[in-house]
Amino acid sequence: MGGDAASRADASLGHQTLSPDASLTADEGLVPTSAAGLTYPWGERAPGAGEAIRIAPSVRWVRIPMPGSLGHINSWLLDDEGGVAAVDTGLMLTPCSDAWKALFEGDLADTAITRVICTHLHPDHIGLAGWLVKRFEAPLYMTRGEWLTARFMIADVREEPPAEVSAMQRGAGWDEEAIERARAQGWSRFGRMVFRLPYGYRRLIDGQRLDIGGHDWRVVVGSGHSPEHACLLNEADGVLISGDQVLPRISSNVSMSSSEPDGDPLGEWLASIDKLLTLPDDLIVCPAHGEPFRGLHVRLKALRDEHHDRLDALATALAEEPRRATDCFPLLFRRTIGPDHIGLATGETLAHLRQLEVTGRVRRETQDGVWWWGAV
Repeated sequence: MGGDAASRADASLGHQTLSPDASLTADEGLVPTSAAGLTYPWGERAPGAGEAIRIAPSVRWVRIPMPGSLGHINSWLLDDEGGVAAVDTGLMLTPCSDAWKALFEGDLADTAITRVICTHLHPDHIGLAGWLVKRFEAPLYMTRGEWLTARFMIADVREEPPAEVSAMQRGAGWDEEAIERARAQGWSRFGRMVFRLPYGYRRLIDGQRLDIGGHDWRVVVGSGHSPEHACLLNEADGVLISGDQVLPRISSNVSMSSSEPDGDPLGEWLASIDKLLTLPDDLIVCPAHGEPFRGLHVRLKALRDEHHDRLDALATALAEEPRRATDCFPLLFRRTIGPDHIGLATGETLAHLRQLEVTGRVRRETQDGVWWWGAV
C-alpha cells in the first residue's frame, strides 16, 4: 500500500478522541417516516472489525463506527483494477481511522485503495478522505458543488458564528438565551473533523459513467440534503449506492442554510425523489446508514408522501393563525425539541415553511427581526 506514503499519512493523522462536534454531521433528520415494505437481504448482519462483506459481484460492504445516535457510517468498496475504490470514509476520529487500519490488517490486507469517492461533503463522509488519498496516493472524486462547499466550510475559521446565523435563529423564534448559547459554542468546528483534503479533485457530473474495474457506474446527482449529492448506479449488478439521499429507516436531514437564505432545499429534495423514482425498483440500495435493502420505490414514495402530509398540516395550521418556526415544531416532530436538537429542528422547519412560501401557499412577514408565517 506504499509504506512511505502510509507512514506519512499516519504521522499527520495524529490522535483524535471522541468529540461532541460529531453531532454536526447532520445526516439524520427529525421528520418521522415509515420504513414499511422494505426487505433486508442480509437481515441485521453487519460487517465486523476488519471485515468486508460481499453484497454484489462488484461491491463489498464495510462499516466504520462513529459517535452519536447513528453509531456508524457504511463505506462501500468497489472492485477496481489494482485494488478497490472506497466510497465515503468516516470522521477524522481515532475509532474511524482504527477501523480502517483493522481492515488493512484484515480483509483488505495487501489491497490498495485506488480512488476515494465521496457522495457529499458532510464530515462523516469526507473526514478521512484526505488521509486515504495521502496514504495510497489515490485521487479524490466529488461533485463540484460538494467539493467547493466543503472547501469553503473548512476555510471559514472565524471564532464566532456569522451575524447571518444569529439573524436566522432570531427570525425562527429563538430567544436571546438560546442564541447566546449557540454563539458560545463557537464556529469553525467543521474542519476539526476533516483530514486535510488534497489540492485537486476529479469532478463527478450527473449522468457521467465511470469505468471502475471493468464495471460501469453511472453518477446520479440529487440535492436538498446537500448541494450536489452523488449516488452511484451499477445497473448490471443491480446496485445503487445512495449515500444519504435515500436512507432505509430514518429521514435525511433537509434544512435551510443561513448561507443560502432564499434557497428551497425541500423542493430540491422532493424533485430528487421524483428523479430517483425513474430508476429500477429492484435495486439493492446501499445507504450510508442502516443496512442494504430492496424496495427503492416504496421508500421514496413514503419519504415523498409523508413530507407532503406535513406540508399540508403546516399549511392548515398557518391558515388558522400566523406562527414562528419554533411554534411549528409540534406539527412536524414527534419528540420534544430541547437545546440539543433545536438547531436541526429549526433548519428542517424552515425548509418546510420555505417550500410552502415558494409554492405560494404561505407568506412571511417580519416583525422586529422575527419571521411570522401565515396563509396567503
